[in-house]
Amino acid sequence: MLEERRRALRHEHWRQTRDITAALLLLWVATIFSAVFFARELSGMALFGWPLSFYLAAQGALLVFLSIIGGYAWRMRVLDRRYQDQVR
Repeated sequence: MLEERRRALRHEHWRQTRDITAALLLLWVATIFSAVFFARELSGMALFGWPLSFYLAAQGALLVFLSIIGGYAWRMRVLDRRYQDQVR
C-alpha cells in the first residue's frame, strides 16, 4: 500500500515537472522568435556595424533566459519539497 502511494506520488511529481518544463520551453521559443522577428522593425543606430535593435533584442532575450532558469529552479525546489514531505 505504501509503495503504491509512493509510485502515485512519483508519477504526479513527474507529470508536474514535465508540465513546468514544457511551459518554460514554449516561453523560450517565443522569446527567440519575437526577439529576432520584432528586432527588424526597430530601425535606428548601429553598434559596431550591427543594428542597435538586434543588440538590444539579444540582451533582452538573455534576461528572459536568466529569469526562466531562476523560475524553473525556484518552482522545482518548491515542488520537490512538497513531494518529499508527502513521501515521508
